[in-house]
Formats: sequence, structure tokens, C-alpha cells
Amino acid sequence: MSTPSKHAALIKEQALTLGFLSCGISKAGFLEEEAPKLEQWLHQNHHGQMGYMANHFDKRLDPRLLVPGAKSVVSLLLNYHTDQVQTDPNAPKISTYAYGTDYHFVIKEKLKKLMDFIHRSIGAVEGRVFVDSAPVMDKAWAAKSGLGWVGKNTNLISKKVGSFFFIAELILDLELTYDTPTTDHCGNCTACIDACPTEALIQPYQIDGSKCISYLTIELKEAIPEDFKGKMDNWVFGCDVCQTVCPWNRFSTPHQEPQFDPHPDLLKMSKGDWDELTNEVFTTVFKNSAVQRTKFEGLKRNIKFL
Repeated sequence: MSTPSKHAALIKEQALTLGFLSCGISKAGFLEEEAPKLEQWLHQNHHGQMGYMANHFDKRLDPRLLVPGAKSVVSLLLNYHTDQVQTDPNAPKISTYAYGTDYHFVIKEKLKKLMDFIHRSIGAVEGRVFVDSAPVMDKAWAAKSGLGWVGKNTNLISKKVGSFFFIAELILDLELTYDTPTTDHCGNCTACIDACPTEALIQPYQIDGSKCISYLTIELKEAIPEDFKGKMDNWVFGCDVCQTVCPWNRFSTPHQEPQFDPHPDLLKMSKGDWDELTNEVFTTVFKNSAVQRTKFEGLKRNIKFL
């Protein structure tokens, strides 16, 4: 086994030990196929008020501009799927990824441990860890490394485990053995497009982010446009519809990460509890949660809009 192969095998083995679902590796370089797609998406204003999506265009397409001398992008998936559900069917809904501790904290800790392992086992490797915190095209790199394909709902999908997972990266100046992309297995299915409550999936593989419920409930800081009244499907933080209806998610299994377990009170909250939500309850139930991103005022805005 060559040295790049040995190092790749070591990294993948340790990633699984740390609880990651899977790990794939691709050669760092310019994302030629994604460049025109990103440019068109931005030109059509499908990013809405997510101005940061238009920033650092060159860095977003070339990891070597983020990590000088970068040779490899190590993509990692971390499962967050759960069978637990909110008990009141009429209660406002939050995306299951936000049930527990904010994934940024959980994954960053695991990535640091993986980097420490690389330094101990391989040596002086330069690199950076990324989890949704820099201009990195997570799904594109995960697809290049064979962890799945970008489906018609624009999420990364795996035949083995579905799509209820987070994506993170290490960008390293270390040469490794690289994996190859998998093929697309969406076929003729249009379940996600048919089910999207706000018709944000304007055509297969293309989303108008400014119509997505996740955007409207989290990213949009001003009032939600009245056009979406009655179309929010009771979601007040994020939306899981295009994943829930995806046939490949029948292969999703519950996560094994205790930090992703919900606060004991969260799932029991009735519609009345949500309507009467106080800042005190918000702070208690959503302590260290991704829901903190929308702040108390933002969540109240979303609840009132339903």
C-alpha cells in the first residue's frame, strides 16, 4: 500500500471511530462544473438576502485559496436522523437537525480531534477544518468524493443512508488516495418537487433559495412576505419535507450522538405552549441549539405568521 493510501485509510478509520457516518476524499482543485451553475444561481437572485453566498466567489470554487498548498479535501458525514417526533400534531414544527446541541459545536470538536490524530499519526500537515463556516461548497466536494449525489432536492443523497446528515471538511496540504464520484439515483422520481410547500424546487436539481421555508424562517431577517401565508406547512424553524418524502430516506437510521437528543421539554410542547412562548422558555429549551440563530424575536415572528 502506498503512503497516500495508508494515510487515507488511517484518516477514514479514525473518522468512523469519532462517530462520523462516512468519509470520502477528493483532490483539491477548481470546481469547473459548479462555477457556471453558481454564477447563474446568484445572477437569478435565488440566494435572496443571503449576501454571503455572493462573497468570496473564487474561494468558494477553489479550496487552494482557503488553504495554500491544499492537495486534498476530506469530506465527512455525521448522522442526525431521529425517530423522535413532536407529540402535538398541531404544534409548530422545527427541523430535526435542530432538536439538540448546535451541530457547529458538536462537529467542530470532532474535526479538531481528527486533525490532532492526523498530526500525531502522520506528522506536520497543514490544513483547516470547516463546518458551514466558510465559503466551501460542501455538497459538491462530498459528491466528488463518492459520498452520494446531489439530488433533485439539491441535497446530497446516499443510497446507503439517505440524506439526514451534516457535511463537514478538512482541507489539507497532504496528498492522499482519492475516491471517485457515484452515479445519480433519483431516476424519474419527483417526490421532493411535488411535495415542496412553497414550490421552491423550481425544477429538478434547482432551488430558488428565496422561496425555501428554511430561508424564510432562518435567513430572512425582515417580515416574511404575505405571498407565503398559508404555505408554511406549520414550520417555524427549517423544513424537512423534501427529505422526508425522499424514498432513499427509508434507509436512514437513528443517530448515536447523545448531544443531538432534544431537550426533554421540546417534543412535549403543545400548540398553546408555542403560541405563548416566553423568552425564558426559549432560552431554556433552545440553550446551545441551532434555533438560537433566529433569536427569540425571529421565532415569535415565525409562529405568528402561521
